[in-house]
Amino acid sequence: MIKLTWPLMHNNITRDDLDALINFLSTDNPKLTHGPKVLEFEKAWSDWLAVEYSVMVNSGSSANDLTMIALRELRGVGEVIVPPLTWVSDIASVINAGHKPIFVDINPKNLAMQNLEIIKAITPQTKAVFLTHVLGFNGIGDELVSELKAREIPLIEDVCESHGATHKGQRLGSFGWASNFSFYYAHHLTTIEGGMVSTNDAELYDMVRMLRSHGMVRESLNPETAKRFLKNYQDLNSDFIFAYPSHNMRSTELNAILGLEQLKRLDSNNIKRSENLRIFLDNLDANTFRTDFDMEGSSNYAFTLVLKYADMTLRNKVEARLKEEGIEFRRGLSGGGNQLRQPYLRRLPDIPLAEKFPQVEHVHHYGWYIGNYPELPSEKIYYLCELLNQIGG
Repeated sequence: MIKLTWPLMHNNITRDDLDALINFLSTDNPKLTHGPKVLEFEKAWSDWLAVEYSVMVNSGSSANDLTMIALRELRGVGEVIVPPLTWVSDIASVINAGHKPIFVDINPKNLAMQNLEIIKAITPQTKAVFLTHVLGFNGIGDELVSELKAREIPLIEDVCESHGATHKGQRLGSFGWASNFSFYYAHHLTTIEGGMVSTNDAELYDMVRMLRSHGMVRESLNPETAKRFLKNYQDLNSDFIFAYPSHNMRSTELNAILGLEQLKRLDSNNIKRSENLRIFLDNLDANTFRTDFDMEGSSNYAFTLVLKYADMTLRNKVEARLKEEGIEFRRGLSGGGNQLRQPYLRRLPDIPLAEKFPQVEHVHHYGWYIGNYPELPSEKIYYLCELLNQIGG
């Protein structure tokens, strides 16, 4: 039997990317650690996203950690509203920084938290809303943005799976107090490992720069910051004042070079990804699978395959056939499904039961994602839909 053979990830690093690295390494005495190329990529990313500031780090998870630490240092400890459908590091960063996660169920049409339920969950203890744009879909609504602005509650956007997605023409990641991106190997843009924190807030930018490098004051670009710490800690060497407990989360020049090369084709790649998703959803049987996702402004990361109704027998048939065909998949969609079922959360007090969130529970048990990449032939997508429809029929 000939298998379709469809990997979850596809190498997004081209010959041109590798040649750019080789050219850099061929120069005399190239600086490999954090340096001018990182700054250049930060500026290019900020321009592309249309924000004032960006700080490159060594992963999207580090971006999450730094943002939550900065929230603690600048606004204090409290509750952070989070989705149960997201990557583990989003929720772990909230916990590790001393905040309390408050969970809100998802909207099945875009897989992000239900905006009105977010507003209902706000209390006097709410320090921020940490919203994940899942698998390339836009999770933002106007009412949420205006309500958070009116209450002066920061919006933090996780855009790790949604580079280039928009809300009414404005790129996701430019709405929040902070936005976090991942440049992991399989994402829209990759630096192999890497991430970014973007913001329009100068104080947050300065804080994240320090936190990225062990909390060192010398990383601050604000001269008043250095003066304040020097005045209060005159017994310290000005080069080694560690203002906040943090880690080394810097990236390298090599990662930045890859980012600069990949940014050149990010928009065109995103168009192809979204076209692929449209073919996929248009050709699935809407009586068996969910096909009514909100596509407006999406920048697809992976195909979303969700059973319309709970059916364990059909679920097992789908998985068996995908495996037979050599089609790699992940059940549960983003992050493996409902995070409330994970042991790192179940060990904590006052964590709600997973069953209290029916929408994320459905995709946890009856949803998958399948790899999507710009080079994917449309013939393969049509064949996959035909295969799936046969199983459902």
